[in-house]
Amino acid sequence: MKFLKWFLVVTTVLVLLMVFVGMPYMQEQTKKHSPEKTETYTENGFDLSVTYSSPSKKGRVIFGELVPYNVVWRTGANEPTTFTTATAIKIIDKKLPAGTYSLWAKPKKENWTVTLNKEIPEWGVTILSGGKETTRNPEQDIVEVEVATDPLSSPQENFTIAFENEGQLYLSLSWDDTVVRIPINK
Repeated sequence: MKFLKWFLVVTTVLVLLMVFVGMPYMQEQTKKHSPEKTETYTENGFDLSVTYSSPSKKGRVIFGELVPYNVVWRTGANEPTTFTTATAIKIIDKKLPAGTYSLWAKPKKENWTVTLNKEIPEWGVTILSGGKETTRNPEQDIVEVEVATDPLSSPQENFTIAFENEGQLYLSLSWDDTVVRIPINK
């Protein structure tokens, strides 16, 4: 009986150490390599922001290898990328109410499926899967669109999300040799 009590105490202490010390330490360390960034756009009646973590290429092949094709990706590193709009907008032709959403992508060679989801999970991937499985709940998807990929003229070292306005407002996601531009409308 003493052994069982001792075992439970040690196990509880180890679990608590992992939750309160190990996880915050791991999150802090990964943010050194994939810093958090925020982009905003507040023109033409839009009030938009996107917050994401920006990993580096570091000589790796990104799409099709590090980020596999046909698998949902948290669209950055660390916590899921969040997209916020202060007013109702359209992503291509799909209505998106004002609010904050998690942004997910399923890269493919010719196009990507981009999804906005009502929930924002804490980390975005499961630790036990080594980061290969997301914690996204597909039942909470609110908008899903297909967007074409375009090649970049030269490889881009850091994953970047930006707002581009060339007569049409786009949310641009670019990394390595690929860019996708998601049209945003009123």
